[in-house]
Amino acid sequence: MDSLGLFILLLLLCFQGTAASDANKSPWTYTGSVGQSQWSEYFPDCGGTSQSPIDVVTTQTKYDPTLSPLTPLGYNQHGSKPFTLHNNGHTVVIELPEWMGLGGLPWLFTAVQMHLHWGNGGPDHGSSEHTINGLSADAELHVVHYNSELYPNISAAMRQRNGLAVLGILIVTGEETNLAFNNILSYLSRIRNADQKAFIPAFDVQSLLPKDLGSYYRYNGSLTTPPCYQGVIWTLFHEMVQISKAQLLKLETILYASRAEDHEKMLLQDNYRVTQPLNRRVIFTSFSGESRKELTSGEVTAIVIGVMCGCVGLAVIVRFIVKTIRSTSSWDILPSNRPAPTPRTKEPETAKEKQQDVVLNSTTEGQKTEESSSFLQTEP
Repeated sequence: MDSLGLFILLLLLCFQGTAASDANKSPWTYTGSVGQSQWSEYFPDCGGTSQSPIDVVTTQTKYDPTLSPLTPLGYNQHGSKPFTLHNNGHTVVIELPEWMGLGGLPWLFTAVQMHLHWGNGGPDHGSSEHTINGLSADAELHVVHYNSELYPNISAAMRQRNGLAVLGILIVTGEETNLAFNNILSYLSRIRNADQKAFIPAFDVQSLLPKDLGSYYRYNGSLTTPPCYQGVIWTLFHEMVQISKAQLLKLETILYASRAEDHEKMLLQDNYRVTQPLNRRVIFTSFSGESRKELTSGEVTAIVIGVMCGCVGLAVIVRFIVKTIRSTSSWDILPSNRPAPTPRTKEPETAKEKQQDVVLNSTTEGQKTEESSSFLQTEP
C-alpha cells in the first residue's frame, strides 16, 4: 500500500471514530435522528428483552397472594429543606431527600427522584408510558428508588439486577383540581427552559400517590429512557390519580425542551416511550380479578337502573299483596259469607212454662185428692 492509500485509510478510521464519539455524545430525543426508534443503536440495553414500559393485559396477569401493600417511608416527613425542581430537557425532575424510602419489597429502597411523562394536548390520548389493556392514561408519574441494602448509590445500583424500584402512577383528568400536584405545577414557570433549576417548598410526597397502595401490578423491567438498564422492579398501581384538565394543559404547554439561549424554541411534549414487547415475562398482581373487577361507567349505570327498577317493582308487588289481603279480610267492605246467626225462639220458655203447668196441675190434683180423702174420713 502506498503512502496515499495509507493516508486515506487513516483518515477514514479517524472520521469513523469521531462520528461514533459524536453519536454517543448526542443528546437523545423521543423523535428525530436519535429518537426512541434509534436508541438501541447508541444504548445497547434499549434493545434488550426486558424493556419498559409495557401494556398490561389483565387477562394474562397472575395473582400472587404474597405481594403485600407497599409502605412509603418518610414520604410525608419532608422537613423544612426545599426540594429541587429541574428541567433536564426530557422531563421535569423533583429530587427527593435520602431519608425517604420504600418498604414492602425484599430489600430496603431509598428514594432518589420523581418525574412525569405527558403528551401534547391533542385529541389522540397516548400520553402515559404504561397502558392497561391497550388504553393509555393522560400522564404518568414515576418515583425512583435504589436498593440501598446492596449498593452504595444509584450509579452503582442502576446497572445491577434488582438495583432499582420504580413506582408508576397513572394520571387521568377530571373536573376537580388536585391540590397535591399544584406543589409541582405551580412552579413550572421557574424552569421553563432546559437545564434550569429552582428550589420549591417541600411537601408531602405521599399525597401524590393513590389511596390504595395494596393493589398493583408487578414485573421486572427497565428504565424507560436511555441507557435503559434492565434492573428495575416495577410497581404499577391499579388505582389511578386524577388531576384537572387545566392542570394537565399547563404541564403540556409550559415547558421547553430547548435551552434559553437556543434560537429555535421547542416545547417539551410527548415525552413518553412506546410500550415494549413483554416477551416471556410474567406480570403479577397483588389482587385477584374477582375481588377487584373494574366496572365501566356503562356497567355502573346499568346496575343503578336495575336496582331502581327492582325497588319500584317490589314496592308495586307489596302494595298489591297488602291491598288484596285487606280486601279479602274486611267484613265492612264485602258481604259476609258467614252463616247468619239463628234468632232465638221462645220454645225453651214455653216448654218450661208447660212443665211448670204440669207441676202445678199435678200439685192441685194431689191437693184435691187429699181434701177428698180428708172429707171422707170426717164424714160420720
